[in-house]
Amino acid sequence: MAHQGKEIYNPKTGQLIQFIKTRTDTNGEFLELISTYEPGSKEPLPHYHPHQDEYFDVLQGELSVRLNGNLQILKPGDQIHIQKTTVHAMWNATNNKSVVRWRTVPALDTEHLLELNVGLVNDGKTNKDGVPNLLQVALMMMHYNHVFRLAQPPYPVQRVIFMLLTPVARLMGYKPYYKKYLD
Repeated sequence: MAHQGKEIYNPKTGQLIQFIKTRTDTNGEFLELISTYEPGSKEPLPHYHPHQDEYFDVLQGELSVRLNGNLQILKPGDQIHIQKTTVHAMWNATNNKSVVRWRTVPALDTEHLLELNVGLVNDGKTNKDGVPNLLQVALMMMHYNHVFRLAQPPYPVQRVIFMLLTPVARLMGYKPYYKKYLD
């Protein structure tokens, strides 16, 4: 379970996340993190948050941000506000680490999705890019669709595909989340 000071590390993406304020700490108003990106971290898949705004403050290094397809480079002191439904991706393309203060408003279940994904990575249940197999993704995307959606294919198409895969995934023993990653 996320708590102040807890750190989770994703070796596949090169991202260390420290929980500063969890949804419990803020009565769900926001989630605050410090995210450290290793040099040359991977660009994640473009995505958006249907019900949340995100705020990023670069504390150290540079942060590459792809926002609606346009690349921006943020430096220490730069801030960016990403409004809900805005397609984006963030990573560190430099040879030095980047440190960013990250706030998600409202918190919703974002901390659980982060813990789940890092847990799957650390248990070897993802590919080389840190992405679980399609059956696991289908369950996760159905369960966490209020906090995270892939930019492509269009959401209605994703929803149909994931709904069709959900019964197969459950029959194969997959779950939308695993308590061991959230406890």
